Amino acid sequence: MVKRRKGRKRAIGTRLPLPKPDSINQVWSLDFLSDALSDGRRFRVLNVLDQCSRECLTLVADTSIGGARVVRELDVLTSRYGKPLCIVSDNGTEFTSRAVLAWAQEHRIEWHYITPGKPRENGYTESLNGRIRDECLNDHVFECLAHARQIIAAWRDDYNNVRPHGSIGNMPPAAYRVSLLSTLAVEQPDACSQAQT
Repeated sequence: MVKRRKGRKRAIGTRLPLPKPDSINQVWSLDFLSDALSDGRRFRVLNVLDQCSRECLTLVADTSIGGARVVRELDVLTSRYGKPLCIVSDNGTEFTSRAVLAWAQEHRIEWHYITPGKPRENGYTESLNGRIRDECLNDHVFECLAHARQIIAAWRDDYNNVRPHGSIGNMPPAAYRVSLLSTLAVEQPDACSQAQT
């Protein structure tokens, strides 16, 4: 008798509909894009978005990004921007890895997995993905990974600091984040210091 293999243990996260975020660090969204260098080598781009401010917190380009790398990038982001209450992602193996699940539990961050096959549930990130694809990845031929990182970083800087966003009062996302923080500082001085830590 041959023992039957058990199925892979699936990540357990919330699947309830999320409310529309009304403060920074309430909900972050994570997703991946993929593209190729001029020599045909594939690379991936991890993007992290704050749903309230629409700010693209990072775009990490590399040939391989596993769960441990996702955790390292999240550590960098939480030290810079503060800790989110909730993170939204799909059910990809990077986001359901042991490293990611342990990190979320350790930091007491709720992880919300969208329903498989329904990317609309992560609409903020899907919108950002479309912009990155149309305005950056499809417009350039990347000679090497360093070249791709340079162009992607320049696109992110323009998206966050220059381009107005209609859904946040025609302000660039970074400026909108600053205005939210300053409003919060005036209304609740203690809450602002907590949001930044």
